[in-house]
Amino acid sequence: MFYRENGQFKTSYRADQQIFPIAQDRWLILALIAFAFLAVPMLASDYLMRAILIPFLIMSLAALGVNILVGYCGQITLGSGAFMAVGAYMAYNFFVRIPGMPLIPALLLGGLCATVFGVLFGLPSLRVKGLYLAVATLAAQFFADWMFLRVKWFVNDSPSGSVSVNNLQVFGLPIESAVSKYLFCLAVLVVLALLAKNLVRSAIGREWMAIRDMDVAAAVIGIRPMYAKLTAFAVSSFIIGVAGGLWAFVYLGAWEPAAFGVDVSFRLLFMVIIGGLGSIMGAFFGAGFIVVLPIVLNQVLPEIAGLFGMTMSTAAVSHVELMVFGGLIVWFLIVEPHGLARLWSIGKQKLRLWPFPH
Repeated sequence: MFYRENGQFKTSYRADQQIFPIAQDRWLILALIAFAFLAVPMLASDYLMRAILIPFLIMSLAALGVNILVGYCGQITLGSGAFMAVGAYMAYNFFVRIPGMPLIPALLLGGLCATVFGVLFGLPSLRVKGLYLAVATLAAQFFADWMFLRVKWFVNDSPSGSVSVNNLQVFGLPIESAVSKYLFCLAVLVVLALLAKNLVRSAIGREWMAIRDMDVAAAVIGIRPMYAKLTAFAVSSFIIGVAGGLWAFVYLGAWEPAAFGVDVSFRLLFMVIIGGLGSIMGAFFGAGFIVVLPIVLNQVLPEIAGLFGMTMSTAAVSHVELMVFGGLIVWFLIVEPHGLARLWSIGKQKLRLWPFPH
């Protein structure tokens, strides 16, 4: 009744090929974006923005980049943390070493450096696949850790490898408060998400999906595997590099190479798997699950223990949190292996038929 396209006639190819062909989807997305830009800054507290919303936005962007490579092109990667580190440290070098360098160009240049780094470590995808490719990309993680710890030029000759930034500005406006950081991250996420959505619907996006489904058949019909795979690595690494710059500049402020360890790569891969492979919306669902759930468990577990007259130390809470978190991931992968995005699409399909039986 509320979610049907009856009477929505398309009279041109442009109308038929738009991102959201159903009017209800368009209005819902516009309402969500308007709510995020206008209502959330007025309703959310500083703690909610700094602890949950800003990490959620940045991790959604990083998961979006991983999903392009893993979900749409079918290339397994365990080097996402390294791509984030390259984007963060190279953006830092552009920002510090070039006088008057604006923040946005520094982040974009850091993303381009991550693109070069990602294509370099994407070359093994032309010869190997599956587990072997995952191991090859894992080498990027170890190489990045070594590079930013040992080569002092990248960290501006800092002995510990830790660096920091301050006095961030965008178009003359300071990016210091929680609201300004939130709005900046949200604007970058909306722009790159729309670009990614258009990209996966284009000719190159269809080539990625053909390589993912069956690379031999794709090569037979004229798709160049080398071009498709390396462009997927390039686009994915660029988005992840920009996310790494935002994570370092906006969320952390001061960081070291350990902030982009291999656990970040696994976390991003879990976001994509839980959210849904090959789905732009799945990146947001997976990031919300991974970011919010540990915080909820950290708040709820001591209260549950208190109901039974027990007290839980911080270490015990962290251990139980990891066990519950891992158990939920395994349970969810068994119950719905296609991710939360699949549940979302099933719900929309049921709404299209409601209230009739189906």
